[in-house]
Amino acid sequence: MNGRVIAGRYELSTLLGQGGMGQVWLGYDRRLDRRIAVKLLRPDRMAGAPEAEEMRRRFLRECRVTARVDHPGLVTVHDAGSDGDDLYLVMQHIDGADLGDHLAEHEPYPWPWAASVAAQLCAVLSAVHAAPVVHRDLKPRNVMLRQDGTVCVLDLGIAAAVDTDTTRLTHTGSPIGSPAYMAPEQAMGGAVGPYTDLYALGVLLHELLSGQVPFQASTSLGVLHRHLYDAPVPVRQLRSEVPEPLEALVLRLLAKDPRHRPSGAQEVYQALVPLLPSPGSAPGGSPGPLDPTRPFLRPHAPWPDRAGALPAPPAVMPAPAAAIPDPRSAAGGAAGGAATPQRTGRTAIADAVEEVKRLLDAGRLTQAVDVLGSVLPLATAHHGEHSPVVRSLRKQYAATLLDDGQYRRALPELRRLAAETSAGSGPDAHREALQFRYEAAQCLEQLGEASAAIAEYRAVLPYFEQDTATGPALPLEIRARIGALLHAVGAHREAHETQSRLLGDVERMYGPYHPMAGELRRVLDRQRQVRLG
Repeated sequence: MNGRVIAGRYELSTLLGQGGMGQVWLGYDRRLDRRIAVKLLRPDRMAGAPEAEEMRRRFLRECRVTARVDHPGLVTVHDAGSDGDDLYLVMQHIDGADLGDHLAEHEPYPWPWAASVAAQLCAVLSAVHAAPVVHRDLKPRNVMLRQDGTVCVLDLGIAAAVDTDTTRLTHTGSPIGSPAYMAPEQAMGGAVGPYTDLYALGVLLHELLSGQVPFQASTSLGVLHRHLYDAPVPVRQLRSEVPEPLEALVLRLLAKDPRHRPSGAQEVYQALVPLLPSPGSAPGGSPGPLDPTRPFLRPHAPWPDRAGALPAPPAVMPAPAAAIPDPRSAAGGAAGGAATPQRTGRTAIADAVEEVKRLLDAGRLTQAVDVLGSVLPLATAHHGEHSPVVRSLRKQYAATLLDDGQYRRALPELRRLAAETSAGSGPDAHREALQFRYEAAQCLEQLGEASAAIAEYRAVLPYFEQDTATGPALPLEIRARIGALLHAVGAHREAHETQSRLLGDVERMYGPYHPMAGELRRVLDRQRQVRLG
């Protein structure tokens, strides 16, 4: 028993687990009198002092972004914040077993169970990647199986929160994630995307079917080397009863080049559909607890209440649903008297602008996006589509979407702004259009469109390099992003050459002790170690 109370409300009870990224406690919400799970992270232990504050900021941002992903296969996040030196994440307590324990208790794992787990994970990943969010650390210990057989994914956004630099490496030069489930591009410090989670899904599925991960070695570096260079053993060589289509799917998921993997979680799900049990086909009636085929055999079926049957697991109250703003309202009823389209004219627009400033100062980006999105039609009707007022609001709208991690919505806004600005004259208009294109490339990168992002970064790079008003920092950052993305498309040699040239230029420009030079040396050294294994 711990007895510590977090944020004056969440009482810690029993330590459920701990690792390099923190501790997980069973706890109680004193206000609502319910069981909860509390994850504690210590930024000062996972990063150096200068990075700790940045990690806190990223943690809260990632919590906001991932809390927007609504899917029954994701653990519900109730609260997040800081308590002393700890960051805390309050989550729904799941009654069940993690997939690692479930596999250990049922070896050999029935292949229909493996297919059913993978199909449920595809449904989760499809929703996650649409957000867009990349899990980065999908593994059996981050997957829970509820009593009713449904899968629940944990730790969404946590890996991104503790990854504080542009090369996806910690300050120690170690990749975020677990080596056994790490995609080649992730192992090499490249940009990650939905394709990275699909590789981890392939590792997990291989493990469920064969009882072992596809790549093993005596050291983490040895494991990463094998991910990069070795071909996985087809699972039917280890277990002949696995259907050939399932083996073929695992091999596609484990392709070294992300472009050779399935196009997305939806495609993986479609490949699994013929292998899933059909409703009502279970022999002997309803399957028992912790059976991942149950959701397919008896969709939405209640737990039986006949004598001797397993009682339903204790219900966990869901987090209160956030009020959905009325699209006709500027702030969805936010405090502070936000303007609404029903109020017309300059006063309503001015009030909305002031409300946006207040929300941005308070870090309430999602609300600010809603206000801006609602006031834009009013401003357009009052001032005209091409007025300076509307243009200013559109720029703020795109910037806030970008800051709030809503990359899918930000991308068309940025492209529109870039096209409109490029039609103007003068160096300022040209520079502003290039900035919008650069931000659009950032959106493409976050959406997992690695090839398109590379093309856009390369298109704008020469202009920024020639523009003396921009300075050298942005061109260097763009080159760093290109180097990371080249790993994401499987071009590891070109990526290494790009990053090596960049290191030389950074050292000549800023000296060998500049942070970017130090980070690039760590990345290149890590790549060398992985190649040597």
